[in-house]
Amino acid sequence: MPKRTTRQKELLKKELKDKKTFFTAEEFYNSIQKKEQKIGIATIYRFLKEQEEKKNIHKYICNRKTLYSLEEKTHAHFYCEECKKEKHLNIKQVDFLKNEVSEEICHFQLNITGICKECKKTIKEKKHLR
Repeated sequence: MPKRTTRQKELLKKELKDKKTFFTAEEFYNSIQKKEQKIGIATIYRFLKEQEEKKNIHKYICNRKTLYSLEEKTHAHFYCEECKKEKHLNIKQVDFLKNEVSEEICHFQLNITGICKECKKTIKEKKHLR
């Protein structure tokens, strides 16, 4: 027996279609609250989980937070071991992975650790001064 579609669920689906970038459950909840204050955060989490299971959205982890996206986007970070700064990387091509895995790639999340240009320059200058 199919689940019935409620007015709230229709509102959630409409709001989801308007998302153009990564978003958190809390951000989604806040945008819904402007339109319908009777929808609770638990309903939001259930809805997003259902949409993920149906493969309508994709889930990523960023700074220990769950992010969602309508698109099969890559999500990559560079983390500097010196200054501890983290920045998002925009990696569009996954060709380098296609030769490494036999499975079909939908999207990926990549975390790269190293030393950023600014810290590398500072380290080089300190060594030069010695």
